[in-house]
Amino acid sequence: MVGQLNKIHSTPEKSIPALLDTVQPTLLSCQETSATLAALIPPNQFWRWKDMWSNSLRTAVFSAALVQYLGNGNLASLSQVSETLGIKQEWKDRFALPVEDYLHGLISLVNELSRLAVNAVTLGNFEEPIRISIFVKDLFAGFSMLNLKNDTLRRRFDSLKYDIKKIEEVVYDVSLRKLTPQKEELNTK
Repeated sequence: MVGQLNKIHSTPEKSIPALLDTVQPTLLSCQETSATLAALIPPNQFWRWKDMWSNSLRTAVFSAALVQYLGNGNLASLSQVSETLGIKQEWKDRFALPVEDYLHGLISLVNELSRLAVNAVTLGNFEEPIRISIFVKDLFAGFSMLNLKNDTLRRRFDSLKYDIKKIEEVVYDVSLRKLTPQKEELNTK
């Protein structure tokens, strides 16, 4: 699924919906995996076993969030991602999507969008880095309100600053060369 999504960096903007259509079945197949895991884990044993699938779940969150962003230009909420992955509320004592894993997936999304900002320009899409910049800055503002402990999530959050800097450099270069439409034109899109 992630391998297929990596094609966004070499796919023209008009072909992105077709690419998302090829990823959607794989993303929806996660629902079956979620149901299988929920059936295997005994009641009240979620925290005992969660580390076994935590990295895979974060990757699935990243994929769902990226598909949502590329399709609609907005952020997939925790409940939307849970629904996409087929994680049901009644399983919360056996299998759930922890907030921490959701946040890790969003950080991966920002990491990928910083790459996309650069590659979109090489494909002639000069507006995309500006949209990405606005989206990522809003997301960063949300992360900044959290009181993160000194753990892996905090360290990954710190990496967002470098991604923002990279995106801002792309936006600066595109703006300096006057390759972007005026702000009024961007707001109407």
